[in-house]
Amino acid sequence: MEQKKWVALQFMVALVMTSSMWKGSKGLTLCNMGEDGLEACKPAVTPPPIDPSPECCKALEGADLKCLCSYKNSSVLPYLGIDPTLATSLPAKCNLTPPPDC
Repeated sequence: MEQKKWVALQFMVALVMTSSMWKGSKGLTLCNMGEDGLEACKPAVTPPPIDPSPECCKALEGADLKCLCSYKNSSVLPYLGIDPTLATSLPAKCNLTPPPDC
């Protein structure tokens, strides 16, 4: 059962991260972060990275950081061009305290 749950979570990440390609799909969220916030943070977590935008940091303020950290070892993120190391560094770049085990 645990394996099915993990696969479902990875699929959810893939769906949310690629949803920006489908302009009609609004309203998706991941770890309390809406599609606009995920899209705002994408340039900061894809090579070559840029500093996170104010919109990205604002979205991260309301996000469940522990939930987001649970995806740091996901095989889906690199497949989507997202660098997990860059992604886990975002909270600090936005002056937020990341969860201790992230």
